Amino acid sequence: MNLSLENKVIIVSGGAKGIGKGISQVLAGEGAIPVIVGRNEVDNRDTIAEIEAEGGRAFQVVAELNRPESCKSVIESILQRFGRIEGLVNNAGLNDGVGLEKGTYEGFISSLHNNLVHYYLLAHYALPELKKNKGSIVNIGSKTAETGQGETSGYAAANGGRNALTREWAVELLKYDIRVNAVVVAECWTPQYESWLNSMLHPELKLKEITMKIPLQQRMTSSEEIANMVAFLLSNKSSHTTGQIIHVDGGYVHLDRALIMKKTD
Repeated sequence: MNLSLENKVIIVSGGAKGIGKGISQVLAGEGAIPVIVGRNEVDNRDTIAEIEAEGGRAFQVVAELNRPESCKSVIESILQRFGRIEGLVNNAGLNDGVGLEKGTYEGFISSLHNNLVHYYLLAHYALPELKKNKGSIVNIGSKTAETGQGETSGYAAANGGRNALTREWAVELLKYDIRVNAVVVAECWTPQYESWLNSMLHPELKLKEITMKIPLQQRMTSSEEIANMVAFLLSNKSSHTTGQIIHVDGGYVHLDRALIMKKTD
């Protein structure tokens, strides 16, 4: 599908690895110019090299997004290079395991900065350009906001905040024709996920246990499947869609667990 994203400058925070990398690659494949924002310049440039090898274009800004002043600098750097911003994908974050029983105030606040505050700040500083271009915002979220996971209060709270900001911004920005949506991830295959599995005694058995609980095809979601939805939501093909929290998860969050039992009977 031609999503008419050619030459659009779209920020992708955490765009060099995992889900963010998939988003950057799909956007470049649609002719957009993803601006990868991440802390590791080598990772950023490696992803850009892959994109360019496929005939696409990309740019990168090195930043520690948990530092509020860095978020402003990111936007300034992009405007200095391109003079415009037409989309924002808030994606960067990490399930950091800051829980209630064993967590601390400092850890909890740090988790919010690592996983939520920069969503707000990047949108805040990019907003003047998004208003000029009637751009779109897509927030990437996690099932933990709805299902809980245990021992990850910071990350779950941040993702609840991501969902809330999606709806709040969709309302506030109606007058500018800026659409704001969220894509919620459940079990998505990424290098980080693979590393977590490999830290276990029997990774193959753990993977099977997880995939058996995914109703559609009993398999992990791919980064490309997340990215395809993101690209659609950034495009004018979704021109009357805003304030939506869309789960790309094979039915993991909302479909009846009894479906799994029926499949395994």
